[in-house]
Amino acid sequence: MEVESNCGQPPYFGTSDGVTRRAFLKGGFTVVSVGMAMPSIFSKAVEAAGVSSQNGTFIDNGKTLIVIQMAGGNDGLNTIIPWADPSLAKLRPTLKQTEDKLAFKLNDRLGAHSALAPLKDLWTSNQLAVVENVGYPNPSLSHFQSMDIWETMDLEGRQGWLGKYLAGLVDKDGHPLSGIGIGTSFNPALNAISAPVATFTTPQSFTLEGAGATPGETQLRVAALDKVYRAYPESAPYAALLHQTELNTMAASQMLQQAGAKYAPMATYPMGPFGNGLQVLAEAVVENLGMRVGYITLGGFDTHRAQSGTQDRLLALLASGIQALLADLKAHGRSQDVAVMTWSEFGRRAQENGSAGTDHGTAAPLFLAGEGVKGGVYGDPPALDKLDKNGNLPFQTDFRQVYATVLEGWLKVPADTVIPSSYQSLPLLQSG
Repeated sequence: MEVESNCGQPPYFGTSDGVTRRAFLKGGFTVVSVGMAMPSIFSKAVEAAGVSSQNGTFIDNGKTLIVIQMAGGNDGLNTIIPWADPSLAKLRPTLKQTEDKLAFKLNDRLGAHSALAPLKDLWTSNQLAVVENVGYPNPSLSHFQSMDIWETMDLEGRQGWLGKYLAGLVDKDGHPLSGIGIGTSFNPALNAISAPVATFTTPQSFTLEGAGATPGETQLRVAALDKVYRAYPESAPYAALLHQTELNTMAASQMLQQAGAKYAPMATYPMGPFGNGLQVLAEAVVENLGMRVGYITLGGFDTHRAQSGTQDRLLALLASGIQALLADLKAHGRSQDVAVMTWSEFGRRAQENGSAGTDHGTAAPLFLAGEGVKGGVYGDPPALDKLDKNGNLPFQTDFRQVYATVLEGWLKVPADTVIPSSYQSLPLLQSG
């Protein structure tokens, strides 16, 4: 990981401690995650100077929101399927799923894709909400621009909506694991000036030890890291921020290692990075690490060609992962504290293309799951008879209404302190 500065003075990597810059980077230095890294936080702080946080005005109600991003633009029409609409067969002659293939019916017009069978028990127990036709006005069909809109509601990308929430908590309790992102890169939805967010692939990677490191080597790496953070005088811009980042990183690493030694999963997660990541988020809840936002991405939904096999596999992974996560938390007595929300930057075009796939579209469904959720379908079936001139679906529910709902109804914070404008909440959550 390259360490860089935005104030014109490169950090010092001395050799008097026996650790050169090259050896330091090559020898397994991985503790400073993308989310807590000096380069990430420092550069964002400089870039967004003058943008204030909420200064600890949010009360922590002990609830956790886990967000699953379905990256690439998931085909909503082939996720929650309007099986009773005769227009579907005309638009999707090869991709459509017929009534007999559905995992379960939501009502007399909509059904769940066969790969979503692991979610059936959540549906029958009223713990799965399906919000139809989610989007926003004047939608972008660009992956990057649309993701920016969903993540930050600000095309300059200065602060993410989840980061703003975390920033309102961080000044109050300063917890280094209030936000956890699973992956190799920091998600803009979590970005905030004053909120520490740990981003890593596995808890084992969030350490200074590295593969095969001896205690002596670990000690040298800790000393070298300390020099990096203390390279700037106390009077330098953002010196206090850098020092706090160091302390947060060290504390978070230690907490993760200790929690991993105690936690034992009580459900079978899908194999691979996605299932492993969800298990880590469950661990953070079960071991009381203070996580209030967990974030994980499941990619691959950009299905321009040969969609069926790819989407079937991804939907099965999504459904089995959500089911395992909530079952694990329930077995540990913590399922009442967690809600799961999915999103994708856009849906797909209503008509399939000539490559057995679908192209970038607009509105699509999202899921909210958990014991605190009021299950059901929210919104009308997709309006296949009202496509726009490009063959895309009209949106019915603004995604910011969903954000307002989870902020106010689940996390219990005023939505207008996070979302730039006022949006009406939806009845997606149980009262109380």
